[in-house]
Amino acid sequence: MTQRRSSADLSPTLFSSAAAKIDPTRIPLPERLRPRSLDEYVGQRHLLAPGKPLFRAIESDRLTSTIVWGPPGVGKTTLAKVIASATRSHFSSFSAVLGNLAELRKLIDDAHDALRFRGERTLLFVDEIHRFNKGQQDAFLPHVESGTITLFGATTENPSFALNPALLSRCRVYHLEPLSHDDLTSLIRRAIADARSELSGTDVSEAAIELIGRAAQGDARRALTLLEASATLARAEGTPHVSPDTVTAAEGARALIYDKGGEEHFNLSSAFIKSMRGSDPDASVYWLMRMIESGEDPLYLSRRMIIFASEDIGTADSRALLVATAADDAFRRLGMPEGTYPLAHAALYLATAPKSNATALAWQRAKALVDEHGALPVPHKLRNAHTKYTKAAGYGNGYRYPHDEPDGVARGETYLPELLLEERFYDPTERGEEARIKGRLAALRGSTKA
Repeated sequence: MTQRRSSADLSPTLFSSAAAKIDPTRIPLPERLRPRSLDEYVGQRHLLAPGKPLFRAIESDRLTSTIVWGPPGVGKTTLAKVIASATRSHFSSFSAVLGNLAELRKLIDDAHDALRFRGERTLLFVDEIHRFNKGQQDAFLPHVESGTITLFGATTENPSFALNPALLSRCRVYHLEPLSHDDLTSLIRRAIADARSELSGTDVSEAAIELIGRAAQGDARRALTLLEASATLARAEGTPHVSPDTVTAAEGARALIYDKGGEEHFNLSSAFIKSMRGSDPDASVYWLMRMIESGEDPLYLSRRMIIFASEDIGTADSRALLVATAADDAFRRLGMPEGTYPLAHAALYLATAPKSNATALAWQRAKALVDEHGALPVPHKLRNAHTKYTKAAGYGNGYRYPHDEPDGVARGETYLPELLLEERFYDPTERGEEARIKGRLAALRGSTKA
């Protein structure tokens, strides 16, 4: 298959032959070993196994406008390179980080000319497409719609948050997953045997390969970078052997994958909340510390626990709210790192406390009726007769003071607007303190049902 390169290609590090003029050993190993075809591509079998829609589209050179998203090092740019080598279309690439809109317009103008005068389609790869703001993304719409370009966008951000709905509706969206441990160890073994890696004389133990696979955390680029660093360190020490100790020394401090405002933030937050809701203290404290170690603001986590104490525990254990607010106050006094102790204390308490969403449901039911009926009048008996005019209007008439009643309860009295007298907002469960509350309410409401 033949292909043409755009003279306006703005990403020479991605798709040019400039690297051929550089000493290959100076090019990072992940770049030297990029797959050149689908046969060499590792991972993403849910999309690229023979017979899968994306595989068929690439193989038949009938790719429609596409967005691929996933964490770093899972093969987004590599997939674009594979497509570049396979397509009969004019292939151009653009980096939303390095390029500007004037250069992008030039690429689109060239695509228009190629289609109009030569009948040639243009496949435009846009790396980091989420870097464009929503208005800039609109610039693609008419050209994708008309078929002037077939867009292939890559992003590390969830397209639902980062891209315009109008653009998404014109594209197929594929999610690339982190590589499995087996994928990574297979990739490492292949790299050791590949002549381009120049590692043929290096003896990498199976234990070292396993350790690199675990340390890479699903990232192929990280795996190959760590392999190369480990081999370099071994040679510097005068040995061809790479052991787990060599890998540990080459790895240094492990950086956790995290983005405070993006997809991983929401994923970890969700895991933390759902672990507490599921009454799993081990998972709760793990996700809490995972986020703190990744750089999350601990006060964000304490706020989430305060909300959780009322939303997911409520009156089943009212002490939960006290524990959560006390942990927030303690952290503000102590700071890091000692402040993590009260946060962990709170997470463990909330996880093991009885659960009830009765408070949240009561709140939601009350809000729904406020929204539905608006400002219903306050019954006169509940109004405060603080002037002679309000007394004359009947404010306070008929009000029964509960402390003057047996048991401190004015039995049979009502306090809701007349229209809502039959409504019930709070329905306690049988869990924790709510079991006692349920029985008391049944008696107060004059029914065997709470």
